[in-house]
Amino acid sequence: MRSACLVAALAGLAYAVPQNINFEEIDSADALRLTGPPIDAVSQPVSYNGKAAKASAAAEVTEDLSSPSKRGLGKRGVNDPCSPQPDGYGPKPATNSVDDFLGFQTFATARVTIVQHQDTSSNAATPQGYQRSFQGLQGSVSANTYMGLYTLKTYDTIKCQQLCDAADSCSGFNIYFERDPTLAPAEACPNPASFTNIKCTLWGSGVTAESTTNKGQYRRDFHVVMTGSNGYTKNKPPSSQVGFTGPVKFGGAINAPDSYMGQKYFPGVYDASQCVAACQTNTAYNKRRPRGDGTYDACNFYNVYLLSRNNVPHGTYCSLYTKAWGKPYSTNYGQYRGSDYYSVSSSYGFTLNPPDSGHN
Repeated sequence: MRSACLVAALAGLAYAVPQNINFEEIDSADALRLTGPPIDAVSQPVSYNGKAAKASAAAEVTEDLSSPSKRGLGKRGVNDPCSPQPDGYGPKPATNSVDDFLGFQTFATARVTIVQHQDTSSNAATPQGYQRSFQGLQGSVSANTYMGLYTLKTYDTIKCQQLCDAADSCSGFNIYFERDPTLAPAEACPNPASFTNIKCTLWGSGVTAESTTNKGQYRRDFHVVMTGSNGYTKNKPPSSQVGFTGPVKFGGAINAPDSYMGQKYFPGVYDASQCVAACQTNTAYNKRRPRGDGTYDACNFYNVYLLSRNNVPHGTYCSLYTKAWGKPYSTNYGQYRGSDYYSVSSSYGFTLNPPDSGHN
């Protein structure tokens, strides 16, 4: 399905229409999938590369001009039957039951020995440059912006923050205790003894309490559950982009009276550079196909924001314009679709400098 911005590029027109969320493209590109680490994973280093994502976005926009593209996502871990499982550094209750694990007071209030003897989830330090999004929940984050997983030796929010800061486009992290099996469950050992892993997952968006929908899963007869789950979101705008001024923070998405070229949606990690690619690719396409008088529509401004459904992050939304717009026009805060609310957050504007006159 062709995106609105690509239809606009083909027509060579800048539209004066409401810049509503294009649900058809959301459905086509995204399928509203929620992801996180595989149930048996103890490590999934981040492989996201911003430069590669920008190049991929440009290629996708170019391809969309003639045909739709679809994305898939699938990862899984493999363990030999009844093989010993790694790590298990966290504290655990004296008994092996799920209820005792979830009610174990140590996860909520007792101290764990790390640098400066930090408390666990209820008193965990909030790293500088971050804000705590939620605390002490019994579930881990599932969203469309999953980046990677690390298993820690201690409940160390500062270590998890450092891993996020080292990962390209990481904007939030979730740290939690997980009840895991000591052996890989199999027919010969369907419900082995448990131990505790301390997991740190990284996300290409902020994290929210509403996104902690992974309340546990079964591996054979063994019940994997989570508790002491804290989430932290980075207080930082997207990076500046070469050839553009900005970012300028907006309260909502731009809804301008004219000059609208269209939009492009990228499911997954929130990454403003993908919108740069969409903007530049559309300009290049139009420039190769000018009107009879030599003019063409040039993308001189784009608005990027994180699109969420019911406060669960889903992807990067880009709206393109032939001229720049300011905060007074950032009036689209979200839309309902049935009972679901699609919200706008982390909305920023970038302006091409110098502007493209739109004439060969």
